[in-house]
Amino acid sequence: MDLKEIEENFEFLEDSEERFEYLIELGKGLDDFPDDQRTDDNRVYGCQSKVWLISEQAGDRMTFQADSDAFIVRGLLRILLALYNDRTPQQVGEADAEGLFERLGLEAQLTQGRRNGLHSMIKRIRQIAAEA
Repeated sequence: MDLKEIEENFEFLEDSEERFEYLIELGKGLDDFPDDQRTDDNRVYGCQSKVWLISEQAGDRMTFQADSDAFIVRGLLRILLALYNDRTPQQVGEADAEGLFERLGLEAQLTQGRRNGLHSMIKRIRQIAAEA
């Protein structure tokens, strides 16, 4: 599922309950994460739940893979991966993830802890891209 499709689907959701249900459904579609990559080095700290993130670079394009032990966070990760995957490091650094979550109506509906975790995930992705 690409980012455009995710955004279009969010446009039809009328309230926060529907948005969270959709986030959970998105999270269920997150690709399998390799068990051997669930290491402290790949953890994203600053999240209430456990989150792991890895990346690969093929040519000038980056691909990220992530997982969490929380269903809602898995949905947030699926949106982030749709935004950031198959982009150059520069495009990753320039992508407006915060604006995206505001447009989807999620930023204001997340608890402070989840918002902090979301920003930690975005920061980690940007850091990886900056180092690429």
